[in-house]
Amino acid sequence: MPDYRELLNELLIYTAGQRASDLHLSPANFPTLRLFGHLVPLKKYSILDPETLQGIIDALPEDKKSRFLVEKEVDFSYSLNQEARFRVNIYRTKGIPAATFRFIPPQIPDIDDLNLPPIIKIFSRISQGFVLIVGPNGHGKTTTLAALVNLINRERSYKIVTIEDPIEYVFSPDKSIIDQRELFSDTLSFHKALRSTFRQNVDVILVGEMRDYETMSAAVTAAETGHLVFASLHTNNASQTIERIIDSFPASQQSQIRAQLANTISGVISQRLIPGIRGGLIPAVEVMISNSAVRNLIRENRLNQLNLVIETSSDIGMVSLNRSLADLVKKNEISMEQAEFYSLNPMELEELIK
Repeated sequence: MPDYRELLNELLIYTAGQRASDLHLSPANFPTLRLFGHLVPLKKYSILDPETLQGIIDALPEDKKSRFLVEKEVDFSYSLNQEARFRVNIYRTKGIPAATFRFIPPQIPDIDDLNLPPIIKIFSRISQGFVLIVGPNGHGKTTTLAALVNLINRERSYKIVTIEDPIEYVFSPDKSIIDQRELFSDTLSFHKALRSTFRQNVDVILVGEMRDYETMSAAVTAAETGHLVFASLHTNNASQTIERIIDSFPASQQSQIRAQLANTISGVISQRLIPGIRGGLIPAVEVMISNSAVRNLIRENRLNQLNLVIETSSDIGMVSLNRSLADLVKKNEISMEQAEFYSLNPMELEELIK
């Protein structure tokens, strides 16, 4: 009988060695890496059949398999000794198991290493507020969050609590105390864990993902009561992010949450990882920093004007996504085609590049 654990470990070690972002195990396909945004089938292995996939699933920890049997899909973290760490999602497709393994680098990178705008370091140096990292799935939000929180860990003596599903980057305490809590293992929900932080003498809270209005409400309240809160959201830009949060609440509560957001929001970082002309992935980043103009627009529900404030506030460090894309095209780091693909306003982008 094949040793499916050995096969899985071999594939994971290879994934880590190639610095691929993901390993895909899907029926009727070769094991496949996502390498710099592109899918690369590993044709030296056999095409995956249902028996092999079930064997790989059976090689995973018993408690994860039990949840998978009940829930049909499950997220968790998986460590391969000290060699590699992965965020795992296992699921079913046409009744057959499948899995995606997201590689988590062992070292938390610095903001500078990620080629992100240095201005975003200011969000690690404020004492309270609400900072959101947004963008599509797989575009580096978790890594940016980890880099900002780790900067606090290195520079300040704070109590930090993270609430994640699952825990991805593992922090090593430096000047700060860091407690990492994983959904289901350490807490039953994001919003319960958030409310619990009010009794834990916490300075900084990281919320892996805001999925419902209870979590959003608890996060805003935490920022309002003197904490520095970092969170991620699957939205495209700053204005859409504020709108998504407000629209998540019942109509009767929307004016209240709008006022709370206007008072607490410190900034929004929206990012994309774009295939570079010379290989690799290049970040394009929108940065909104809250000032009186931003807060007034949120309070007065004129969110469609936020883009204009971002575009005209470069003197205090704000950057629009189109400005970031245009600069990358001018530096010959990404192609015009890629810039247009990721732009939310291609016509404006063309004018900027001209």
